[in-house]
Amino acid sequence: MRRTLFEHEHVDFRESVGRFVAEEVLPHQENWERDGIVSREVFARAAEKGMLAMQVPERYGGAGIDDFRFNQIVNEELSVAGAGGSGLGITLHNDICLPYFTDLGNEEQRERWLPGIADGTLITAVAMTEPEMGSDLAGLRTTAVRTDDGDGYVVNGSKTFITNGINADLIITAVKTDPSQRHAGISLVIVERGMEGFERGRNLEKVGQHAQDTAELFFNDVHVPAENLLGEEGAGFRYMTGNLAQERLSIALSAVAAARGALNVTLEYVKQRNAFGQPIGSFQNSRFALAEMATEIELATTFCDQAVLALNRGELSPQDAAMAKWWATELQGRVTDRCVQLHGGYGYMLEYPIARAYVDARVTRIYGGTTEIMKEIVGRSLGV
Repeated sequence: MRRTLFEHEHVDFRESVGRFVAEEVLPHQENWERDGIVSREVFARAAEKGMLAMQVPERYGGAGIDDFRFNQIVNEELSVAGAGGSGLGITLHNDICLPYFTDLGNEEQRERWLPGIADGTLITAVAMTEPEMGSDLAGLRTTAVRTDDGDGYVVNGSKTFITNGINADLIITAVKTDPSQRHAGISLVIVERGMEGFERGRNLEKVGQHAQDTAELFFNDVHVPAENLLGEEGAGFRYMTGNLAQERLSIALSAVAAARGALNVTLEYVKQRNAFGQPIGSFQNSRFALAEMATEIELATTFCDQAVLALNRGELSPQDAAMAKWWATELQGRVTDRCVQLHGGYGYMLEYPIARAYVDARVTRIYGGTTEIMKEIVGRSLGV
């Protein structure tokens, strides 16, 4: 089905992003997966191509483009090419971290941080999850206590599963400024690279998405100046939940594109691989499986396209974002699993792209809110 949400400038931008992925990402992917981290330079190169922090206003060095369709294209081109794990740090930087700085930052903070965020010299991360917290954001234990002179906070605690955790220069850190409160006691502070007492733990070894640095973070009496408080003290929970719809849509877009990429490589494989004297794609079982996957991907694409337009209008609801997130990521899991099956034994070999797509897909049903949490959000919206 022809997609109608893109205009000529989006088509041109997609061609540019596609070239970037082919020339600057895919040739390095194997090395990045082996090293467990992407090169910092890829952020700067993405910025040069207009792919990074597009919403940053021009006066701070950005493009000033407030149109999420451009973010969508970056997500799709990275994921359909099988580089979603390598590009996850870029989409996190663009879609999840940037709104905190543009929407909540005061003028001094914007002047201090946005130019580097736009040109890729300041890489961002958001630190919410803690070792014993899971999906309960209000239950976090990392504290930020005002100093006696009132010029800052002393932060103590730890975070885990932090994407961009090794590369990040600016970390949006959820802390308890009033431990006696649950939601109203949470604030956001920016912890910067090099602050005394801030330590990065190991780069966590994961089942998939090996190129993406995912780290533990430790805060031991870290002095964070008062000017690094983002927004109002005590409003952190509201800020975090307010940004979740865009975060979950971003994950959904990548998931659908990854599913499409898995189907593409599988179609190519089943047309060339023979069994019993004919291509395995010509068997009825194979055709039915391919038809089912192609149909579900088209349906998910249509829903996600409408969600992007709703986001641009400021109308994307939490329940619609939750629907997109859980359905798209579960679809990604189903599609990659069936594609491995159609590859046979070769689908289990990591030298084949479908095997990497399979292991990379598993976590998308967990991060950004589990499938179960997404269904709970949708269920509550139905009045039950």
